[in-house]
Amino acid sequence: MVFGHNSNLKLGSNTLHVQTEDRGATHALIDTTVYFQGRVLHRRTNNYHDLLPMNDENQQALKLRVDDQHRTVLEAIRSGELQLAIPQPTSASANAASGHSHHAEANLEKSAATVVEPPKLILELLNARSWLTGKQAALHVAVKEEGGASISGASVSAEVEGSAGHPPYSSHTGADGQATILFEMPKLTGGEPALVIRAEAHRATACLRFSLRAKPRVPAV
Repeated sequence: MVFGHNSNLKLGSNTLHVQTEDRGATHALIDTTVYFQGRVLHRRTNNYHDLLPMNDENQQALKLRVDDQHRTVLEAIRSGELQLAIPQPTSASANAASGHSHHAEANLEKSAATVVEPPKLILELLNARSWLTGKQAALHVAVKEEGGASISGASVSAEVEGSAGHPPYSSHTGADGQATILFEMPKLTGGEPALVIRAEAHRATACLRFSLRAKPRVPAV
């Protein structure tokens, strides 16, 4: 049995769609995606390898995990803990609101005066020489600002390019700016496979890319 939820969530004047689904025992992943007008704003993926093989008791435990992950994402959005970069209307759309041009210009000037440039992110793989044991990958990453301050709540994801079509695996940094992403190494199918790690916070992004060999070894850093 495959479990899932779909919810529409009002955030100010915007409506978000939050979808959580069980990818099935073959992948053993619970995937939650937040959409705005068809655009993906956030994705959170957790595995449930510990519940395999499935039986009646584990089916019930899986349902509770799906329910909890969906509810957790909804609550994080409502509370503001999960910051989403919702696309703003273009200047052309804003000017289309006729009859208020002077008021709009004043608001634009005020906004321009308070614009804050997003911080530059530094993404680091802390266990670059020991991230893969057999087929089990455990990526310990840290996200910091350029000045060295740790960033909590940053969205981090990892995917293996040139593999058999697995979705990105994701997590979020804790108060210490660190996160761990666990997944089973997928079968490599492409000619130039690579491990790609991304981080996003405060509208800023960072990316690490490591080339992989046919028999995955430690990526060079």
